[in-house]
Formats: sequence, C-alpha cells, structure tokens
Amino acid sequence: MFARIAKLRFLPLLLTFSSWAAASDDSLFTSSVTYCSPPESLLIQQFDVAYFAKNQSIWFNISAASVDSNVNVTANVMLNVYGMHPVNFTINLCSLFSGALCPLPMYNFTGSDSIPLPSSLGVSDKIPDITFQIPDLEAYAQLTLTEVNTGVLKACVQATLSNGWSAHQVAVEWATGALALLALLSAVYYSFTPDTLAPFRLFDLLYLYQWTASTAFLDLNYSSVYQAFTTNFAWAMGLFPASATSPIQISINNMRHLTGGDMADTTGGSAVALVNRKLSPYNAIASSASLASSNQYAGIGIEKFWTSSNMTSANYVSGISVASVQELSAGDVQLVTPSSANVLQAGVPIYVNFIGISTANSFMTVFLVVLMIAGLLLAVLSVGYCILAATSRYRRRTEGCVADWRYRYPSFARAWLLRICLIVFTPVAIFAFYQWTLKDSWLSIFLSVILFLAVVGYILYSITLAHRLAFRSTPSELYTQPDFLASYGPLYAIYRSERFYATTPLILAIFVKALFIAFSQANGVVQVVAILVVECMVLASLLVLRPHKSRGADVLATYLAITRVLCTGLMIAFLESLNLGAIPRVVIGIVIAVIISVAVIVMFINTLVNMGIMRLVPARYRRRPGATPGGLDAEKGAGIDEKDCRPRNPTPERNIPLDPDVNQPYPGSPSQTVTDDHSLYSEESGSTTLGSLIPRRWSMQQSQTQNHSRSNSQSQYSPSQSNYSPSRSNCISDASSPRQSVPPSSLRTQSPSHSRQPTIDEHSSFP
Repeated sequence: MFARIAKLRFLPLLLTFSSWAAASDDSLFTSSVTYCSPPESLLIQQFDVAYFAKNQSIWFNISAASVDSNVNVTANVMLNVYGMHPVNFTINLCSLFSGALCPLPMYNFTGSDSIPLPSSLGVSDKIPDITFQIPDLEAYAQLTLTEVNTGVLKACVQATLSNGWSAHQVAVEWATGALALLALLSAVYYSFTPDTLAPFRLFDLLYLYQWTASTAFLDLNYSSVYQAFTTNFAWAMGLFPASATSPIQISINNMRHLTGGDMADTTGGSAVALVNRKLSPYNAIASSASLASSNQYAGIGIEKFWTSSNMTSANYVSGISVASVQELSAGDVQLVTPSSANVLQAGVPIYVNFIGISTANSFMTVFLVVLMIAGLLLAVLSVGYCILAATSRYRRRTEGCVADWRYRYPSFARAWLLRICLIVFTPVAIFAFYQWTLKDSWLSIFLSVILFLAVVGYILYSITLAHRLAFRSTPSELYTQPDFLASYGPLYAIYRSERFYATTPLILAIFVKALFIAFSQANGVVQVVAILVVECMVLASLLVLRPHKSRGADVLATYLAITRVLCTGLMIAFLESLNLGAIPRVVIGIVIAVIISVAVIVMFINTLVNMGIMRLVPARYRRRPGATPGGLDAEKGAGIDEKDCRPRNPTPERNIPLDPDVNQPYPGSPSQTVTDDHSLYSEESGSTTLGSLIPRRWSMQQSQTQNHSRSNSQSQYSPSQSNYSPSRSNCISDASSPRQSVPPSSLRTQSPSHSRQPTIDEHSSFP
C-alpha cells in the first residue's frame, strides 16, 4: 500500500540542511483544518488531533457543534497521501451506539483528552515508519457527512497532516544569514582595493540566495519539501517571517486600506489551509463519487472501537509532545472552495503567505527593508566621514594620510551605494512589477514606481558612465583612472579590460526574469521556458567571453550559471500540465535542494578563501613549485599589485642558488669594462635595467663611474599594473621613499667578499 512512499526512506538524508523534529516522538497531527463545503449541519471552531506511534494513542482538542436537527447521515473518511488513497471508507452513523447518532443530535462538544487505541485495530502496522520521518509530509484527511435519504452533502472538513519535520528551519536561516554577514565583513575590509574579489563574491552569494527564493515564485505545482526549503532564503529578498500581529504588517494593512486597498490581510492560521486544492499538499482532491466508491477499511472494527474505548480518559501523551502539537495546531477554521476568493494560487501568493505576509503586503515589506538598508548605509558612511574629519583636525602628524582618505571617501561611498543597488535590484524589480499587477493601493503602486526608478536609475547611470568612458577612449582607461575605478569599479573591475561590459548581460537577465515572474503568473509554461532560455544565454555568454581576469573566477561564475540552468530545467517537472505524480515531484524537489545546498557550501568555502584563510596554510602546500600566482591568490582578496606585480624579496622557500660566476659585484671603476651593446645603468634615466626585458639576450656594456648621481631614480609600477588603494597611498609613501632613493650597495662596492644578489626591492625600476 505504502510501497511507493517507502522509496523516499533515505531521500531526506540527502538534504544538506537537515531538518530537526518539532515533536519529540513519532507522531502525526493536524496542521490545518478547513471546510471544503459551506457548513450546514456541523460547525467546527477547533479541531486538533494527533496520533503518537510510541504508545498508539490519540490526543484531541476539539470544539464542534451539530446545529441541524432530524438529520440521518453517513460519514465518509478519506486519507490522501501523496495523491494516493490508502484509507477510504464509509459508515452509516445509525449503526453506531445502537442508533444514538441517528438522527444526528444537536449538541455542542468541547473537550481535550487522550485515549489509547486498541491493539486489535493494528494501526501501527498500517502506517509505515517513513511517514514519521519524511519532511513536509503531503497528506490530509477528509470527513464528509451525507444525508441518507437525499444524498445532500451536509458537512465537509479537511485536515492536513504533519509529522513535525520540515526543510524550513530557523537554524538554516541564521546559518545563511551568518554566512552573508561574514561575506559582508570581508567585502568591507577588502573594498579599499576596487579589483579584489571579496566585494564581488558578496553579490554572488546574495544573488544565489535571491535566485533560490525566486525559483518558488513561478506558477508551478512545487512539492511541499522544496517550497519549504526555499523559504529559508526569503530574508535575502527582504521578506522576513512575520505574523498577523506584527506591528509592521498591521501598519501596512492600515496604509493599504486608507489608500484604496481591499485585498485580504494576513491570516492568523496556517497558510497551507488556503492553498489551491490542485496543488501540494492536496494533490487534486477526489470527487464525492470516488470518495464513496471505495470501502477498503469498512471492516476494521469501527463499532468495536467506539464500544470498547468507552471514551475513558487516559493520559498516554507526554506534556512535551502535546505542547509541540499545540504550537503547530490547526487554528481557526476557514471555508475554502474552488470558488472562494481566499484561495492561494501558485507563485508569489503561496510563498509570501507561508512566511506570514499577505500577498498585498509583499512589496511594502520589501520597500521598508530596502529603506532600512539605505538608512543604515547612510548612517555608517556619515560616521566614517565624521571620524575622518575629527582625525584630520586633532592629529596633525597623520594629516597627509587622512587628507588622502577624505579625498577618496566620496568614491568609496559611491561604490558601496552602487553595490547596494545591485544587491537589492532583484527583489525590487520582482515585487515592484508584481505590485503593478495587483492594483490594490495607489500609494503602494506609487512607492513601487519611485523605488524602482531610483534603483534602476543609479545602475543605468553608472553603466552609462563606464561605457561612455570606454568608447570615447579605450577600455583600459576604466582601470587607469583611480577615482573612476574606485567609484564604479563594482561594475567591471573584476573583468578584463576588453570584457568590461560583462556585468550588463547579468543585469539584463535579472530584469527579464522579473518581468516574466510578475506578468506571467497565470502561465507556468511561459515562465519556465523563458527563464530557462535566459539562464542558458547567461551561461553561453560566460563560456564565450570568459570575462574574468583569472581562470578560477571564470570557473566559479560558470559553475553558478550551470547550477541555475540545471535547477531551472528540473523545474519543468513541476508544470501542472504534465500531471506528474506527487512522489516524483518530491524526489525532484529534494534533488534541486541538494544542488543548491552544494552551491551554498562552495560559496562558503570561497568566502573563507577571500578572507585570507589560505594564508594559514604553509606556502609549500598552496601551490606547486614553480607555479605562477593565479586565481587562488586573487581569491584571497589580494590585489593584483600585491600578488602578481609587486616584486618579492628572496625567502628560504624561494631562494635559488646562483652561479658563482654570475654572483659577482658590479664594476666600480671607469676603466673596468665588459663587452656588449647594452648598459646596465642608463645615463638619461639614472636607473638600472636589472629586471627589465632586454632584446636578444643578457649582455653588459661599459659601466659608468662611481660618482654618477643616482638620487633621482625612483621605483614605480607601470600604469597597467597600478591600482588605487587608500591603504597604499600617501600614508606609506614617506616611509618607502628613502629606501627607493638609496641605490643598492652591491652595485657600488668593489669588495668581492660583500657580494650578494640584489633584492627586487633594490631595483631602481620595475616594469
């Protein structure tokens, strides 16, 4: 009977973010209760029922009333588990208790107790163990009362079942938030150098979170486990879990109602009760005829159970278990029919209501979060500027360093404003567009237009400036103007100069996906196909352009793009038109969750690398001997000038023995000559050619006299290798200039006993 469900026994273990049990024992309990037809004979105020496998007992907390007199009814009980009906029986209530329930008495029953189930029923044998372990169980029970003489439906009640396990966990939300905070701190620390990877990896991580959440915004029949998994990343979209009593949500409700909004507010009960019955966890409710056609368990001894149980009170359930069930209880009972206006459709409505936010409040919640982020950014930047101003006033000895910081600070502030706009662009675009489709509150629509234009306007302004500078001169100008690079580097600094435009396809892809998510809510096929095409185009652009400066960065970007393409392709199985079974959809949902979880782990490792964790690893294990610095060094957050271009002093790990014939002092006398065409020391520039690339092969000419002046020689990097960094500006120029102006002693000494190989720092010029 449950053979197909048993195949899912080990699949929950594949989830990277494992769930934790809400109840201490194996149990099944009602998570929501609704009317499936207008109530006539039976009114229910509360209906909480739980079954505990440990001692085969039932706990209930029911408040119901029979309000129709002289009605003889039959009761049909149907259990739907992943679209299957393992239990479906009908019983005539007149045959119970010697006809005491015929006609149905008018009675108001309110009570809470626990009773043991007789072992003769064999309930434990009929429920497989996997039922108590699989997260986000898709099952519900339905009770219908039908009048015997006329066949009129008198009552219909549905109750979804849960086992306390879920892929949505607060611990996962905190873990992903902590990882984002770690990436933010790393980005702030390394953002003083525009071309370091840490600030760019912050955007990549948050975009991964946002994309994961947005995959549940489509008009698809998602499995419950995947729907719950994506809610772990709702905070990255600015959607923090709330409740009907939240002050923010109440304020938004009042604002909407005062400005023409008439959509429903947040409900206090579980959102699963309002889900469209064709979607999970209901999986296409069966018709009344099919419910009455099956009688698989009519002979399990119902009469014997009610007679033998005698409704005696027995406290077989622990207090902890009861508390867990009460916390996840069904709550208020609502009427949900196919024609009801409160039915939640697939996409944004189900997603936001699952985290306690009404559909009409979704944009305003995002708007307030973005407003808070903007205020926090303004406060931090203001405090930083005040500290610089105070330091420049009271510390004269550091005046040069602080003055340089104050000069560069506006560029630093513009760069972080651009980063914040790029980060919030995804949720702002999606929910601003979606707000326009609701036509609920004119103030909400007005604010959505203002916010969208502000975010998109600054991004387009920055892109326009970058492209104009590149087209008017050359793309290399984007990297040689320090102020411009510091201000607008978040758009292109990570890419090669000839691929400075590589961010534009990604921004355009986010915009197009937001359009399809918001304006194609009624057609899941169009949404999936369009988004899959967009993701494939982004992947193709990365494979063709290979825009990053290092191979490692290209590999990471391609891996994330492949992840998006693969997961989007798997979501085709969630199309309602395919009518795929519930169990295959659960399997596919778990597979997608695992793929995304692996991507999050990869980004976690990358964040640690960007923070410099690899510096704790001995140098001999970081790179193969003789290998050149590459993407790994760049992933540590170090600038190009620090890793690839700045010369290094010899160390025991890098020291290479020199030929004794080569390791000789340079001639110090005008009469001492060597033969060839090129001079190691240039009269015009006053600098040596050591370390420079010389045509043909190494050769030397007659050297100059010892009293030749070398005081004008200064070491500097080429423009193509220099990068702006306030930490390396005027603050260190005074300390380094004396060493740069003093010529190497080995070039002027005539004593062979004091000969040594000059360090690269002693070279007068570095190309």
